[in-house]
Amino acid sequence: MADMDPRTPLDFLLTRRSVPVRMLGDPVPDDATLRTLLTAAARVPDHGKLVPFRFEVLRKPAIARLARLTREIGTAQGRDPDKLEKQAGAFDDAPLTVAVICRPNTVSTVPLVEQEQSAALACLSLVNAAEAAGYGGHWLTSWMARDAAFLQAAFAIAAPEVVAGFVHLGTPRHQPADRPRPDIDALTRWIET
Repeated sequence: MADMDPRTPLDFLLTRRSVPVRMLGDPVPDDATLRTLLTAAARVPDHGKLVPFRFEVLRKPAIARLARLTREIGTAQGRDPDKLEKQAGAFDDAPLTVAVICRPNTVSTVPLVEQEQSAALACLSLVNAAEAAGYGGHWLTSWMARDAAFLQAAFAIAAPEVVAGFVHLGTPRHQPADRPRPDIDALTRWIET
């Protein structure tokens, strides 16, 4: 594992920052470290204990295939070429990617939205675990995450399964500048009665 983060847990959460994919490089977490990060990512709220997600670990050749599919399928669908290049470029730049697949249980009484939220939380937890372990991560989606043709070609899956997130992992080449953060007072209402 890379150097562990020395911040307190609350300091970590107050200062965490996703690292843009273009700023991620080698080394990536080794298999044992990645297993630990995935274990941490799986410890999310999960109504009904359904575990409505799974992980697909993509090495460089598989990531290159996703970049190619993004360009091919996106072009065939007439998507904006500039946006398409940026979306495929994220795969080109990624040293390691984990696709978090949302696999909802459609016969459960647990609402679909709660199952999707659990999968989304696994994405965030993976990014946070990577940063806490001294790596960097970035969670992206875009049209590929829910596009039937892309999902079939990339992962041989179909609805109701979708990608909750493509989590790109690596070592930050530089520390990104912080971005503007929400004004908590503007977002918060205190209700007394």
